[in-house]
Amino acid sequence: MAASTLFKMYCRTYQGIFRVAVNFLNWKEPELVKGAGSVKKLPEVVKANGHNSVLVVTDKGLMGLHLLDGLFEGLEKAGVKYVVYDGTQPNPTINNIEDARQLYADNNCSAVIAFGGGSPMDCAKVAAARIARPNKTVQKMRGTLKILKKLPTIYAVPTTAGTGSETTIAAVVSDPSTHEKYALQDPVLRPKYAVLDPELTVGLPPHITSTTGMDALTHAVEAYIGHSNTKDTAAAAEKATKMIFDNILKVYENGKDIQARENMLEASYLAGIAFTRAYVGYVHAIAHNLGGMYGTPHGLANAVILPYVLEYFGETAHKPLAKLADVAGLETKGLSEAQKANLFIAKVKELNKLLNIPEHIEIFEKDIPTIAQRAFKEGNPLYPVPKIMDIDDLKCVIRKIGNL
Repeated sequence: MAASTLFKMYCRTYQGIFRVAVNFLNWKEPELVKGAGSVKKLPEVVKANGHNSVLVVTDKGLMGLHLLDGLFEGLEKAGVKYVVYDGTQPNPTINNIEDARQLYADNNCSAVIAFGGGSPMDCAKVAAARIARPNKTVQKMRGTLKILKKLPTIYAVPTTAGTGSETTIAAVVSDPSTHEKYALQDPVLRPKYAVLDPELTVGLPPHITSTTGMDALTHAVEAYIGHSNTKDTAAAAEKATKMIFDNILKVYENGKDIQARENMLEASYLAGIAFTRAYVGYVHAIAHNLGGMYGTPHGLANAVILPYVLEYFGETAHKPLAKLADVAGLETKGLSEAQKANLFIAKVKELNKLLNIPEHIEIFEKDIPTIAQRAFKEGNPLYPVPKIMDIDDLKCVIRKIGNL
């Protein structure tokens, strides 16, 4: 018990010091280009910034859908040369990053356009980090503030409303050799420009729309209930939560609802602003490691895990969850703080059900110690969660997630 208490004191002290330290970092948000058809404005922005040759990082699925055709036509018209890396995998690997970096170097590029969901954006961001730090491996940049050098300009064009990667200081990498998935966090990873074009999300399949939307909700909730919230991150998380509750079923049921699509993109962006400063928590720590172990899609993992972790936090998260219940417009009149918090969790479960997201993820008992150990390492001491978990706590929650 003494060791556990000392460890928790260490975590809270570390988080307290970090809360002060981050005030001295650069938190400038990306310049926004937004609205239906706004991706067509990007080539002129690129040209105006003096970039005559760019690397476009995307994936084969988006290339097959011809979503980038308008961008390519605009770049050609603006006289900007481009080379495409479309080998990004759903969980971008170190090899993906190195291949993209090499293509950038071979073609004398001076900027990077990240086009796609979280995977192409993460791949592009870490490739840019490797360009800035050619003598530092991805593994050595793992963790917080390990890059610390100006990157090539990154233009981020999200095609899903979920990751918020277009405004975050984080990028997630998969290492197939160890089956690990981990984050790099540094303000230099934040894109300089973000293009929020709802037309790019219209063709998303319903299951991608639902899981990425719940990913954004997870970002907002984890940031909001943590101990490193600021006035600005709280406001962003509240607005994102409200917009997601109001729009996620609309876009799931009618993907061509441009206004709802635009609202979800804005919500995802706001949730990204919230968690890039206030951090996430154990939902992400577990989700990253399910992704590393099994290739579980990140949005799906977050959606399934979220209610289990919120229930574990219990009364330590009741106050902020009760506030989110009010913000989301739930029927909370006459309810106590605890009842409001539990109603919010119940509504998250209900949303998952309406979005055809399963209650559990397949997890093998033999893998639980490894998943728990890695999630513990990711979450502690950095994540300012309402209640600190030890490895046994994590094992218990993981078993519930896997219905074991």
